[in-house]
Amino acid sequence: MNILYTFALHMYAFSTEAASFFMRKARLTRLGQWHTNGILREKIDRNARYVWFHAASLGEFEQGRPVMELLKARCPEYKILLTFFSPSGYEVRKNYDGADVICYLPFDTPYKVKKFLNLAQPAMAIFIKYEFWLNYLSELQRRRIPTYLISAVFRPEQLFFKSYGKWYRQALFRFDRLFVQNRDSERLLAEYGVTNVSVCGDTRFDRVLAVQRQARLLPVVDPFAGDGRPVLVAGSTWPQDEDILLPYFNAHPEIKLIIAPHEIHRAHLMDIESKLSRPSIRLSETNDQSVADKDCLIVDSFGLLSSIYRYGRMAYIGGGFGKGIHNTLEAAVYGIPVLFGPNYRKFREAKELIAAGGGFCVTDKTGLAARMNEWHTHPDSCREAGRMAGDYVQQNSGVAEKIFREIPFADMASLPLEGHETGTLKSD
Repeated sequence: MNILYTFALHMYAFSTEAASFFMRKARLTRLGQWHTNGILREKIDRNARYVWFHAASLGEFEQGRPVMELLKARCPEYKILLTFFSPSGYEVRKNYDGADVICYLPFDTPYKVKKFLNLAQPAMAIFIKYEFWLNYLSELQRRRIPTYLISAVFRPEQLFFKSYGKWYRQALFRFDRLFVQNRDSERLLAEYGVTNVSVCGDTRFDRVLAVQRQARLLPVVDPFAGDGRPVLVAGSTWPQDEDILLPYFNAHPEIKLIIAPHEIHRAHLMDIESKLSRPSIRLSETNDQSVADKDCLIVDSFGLLSSIYRYGRMAYIGGGFGKGIHNTLEAAVYGIPVLFGPNYRKFREAKELIAAGGGFCVTDKTGLAARMNEWHTHPDSCREAGRMAGDYVQQNSGVAEKIFREIPFADMASLPLEGHETGTLKSD
C-alpha cells in the first residue's frame, strides 16, 4: 500500500503542476514548493536547533501559534521552522515574525522528504491537528526525530478507522505523542491500540484570548457603536445567513448591525446593500462623520473581525446554512452570546457553547426573531448568556501550557547538534 500511496502522491504532484497553468492556488503551491530548498539553504542556521511546526493552512497555524509563542518565550535557544501546505496559510503568514524560517512543505514523496529533512535538520517536529503524511512520518521516525501531533480530533468516519484503512492507520504510530482535544478521541484511538495520547484540549481557546488582549482600537467603529443602541455583529456571513438576518434588522430600528461577509467581492457587497432598507455604509468609505447617521456598517476588508466583535452586544456566526459554521470562539471570548445556523454538529465548541448557555442555534427567520426579541425584552438574559459564553472560553484555556509541559524541550536542548542522523548536510 505504501507504494500505491507514493504513486498517488506523484500523480497529485503532476496534476498540481498541470493545473498551475490556469489555477492560481495550484500555481502558488508549485512555485512555493519550488522555492523551498533555496529558502532552507539560505536561512537555516547550521549552528542552531530548530523545532519544525507544520500547519496545513491558516486555521491550523492559528491553533499552533500559542505553542510556538510559548516556546519562543520560554526556550529562546530554539529556532522555529514553520511550513504550510496550502497557499491560504503561507500567503497570509509568510511574514509572521514568530518563526525564523517559513516555507511551503514539498509533496510527500520519498526523494523530496529526504531532501527537505537533510536541509532543514529539525531537532523536533510538531504537526498541527491534521496532515498525516506517511513518508514524512516514517522518515522522521527512522531518523529518531521526536514527532508530536497537537490539537488533534479523531472521529470514527476517518480513514484510519475504516476496515480498508489499516495501511493508513500506521501513521498514528509514528508520533511520539498525540495531544488530542477530547476524551472521545482518546477512547477511539485506544480501541485501535494507540495509547501514547494526552487529552489537553484545543489551543484555539488560548489563541482567541491572546487576540482579545491585543484587539485593535478602531476609531471609525467607535462612533458607529457609541449611540447606546445594541449592536449585532455578524461575522463570516454567506447569502443564506443574510437572508434571515437582514429582514430582521430592517424591521427593528432599536438595533444596529455590523456585518462582515465571508466573501467581500463587489457582487456580494452589492447584494447585501440591495437587501437593506436602513442606511448603511462600507467600512472603506467611512470617517467619523459619515458613520454618525448610519445603522449598518459593512466590513469590506479582511483582518478586522476578531477586533470588531468587542463592539457587539450579541454575535451571529455565518456558515451554518452551508458547509459549516465559522469561528464561534472569536466572538464568545468577548463575553457576548453567539447565534449560528443548524450545520454546527461537527464543531465541538459550538455544541459545548450551547450546553454552557452561551450559544444558540437558529434555523430560520422565525427562530432568529424569537431569540433577538427575547434579548431585547429581557436584556439581563442577554448579558447572562454572554457571561456564560465568556466563562466557557476562560475555563477551556491553558491548553498550550499543558502541551508545553509534556514535550521534553529541555531534554532535546541538551543534546549535541550532531546527535541525530541529519547532522551532516547532504546534497542528494
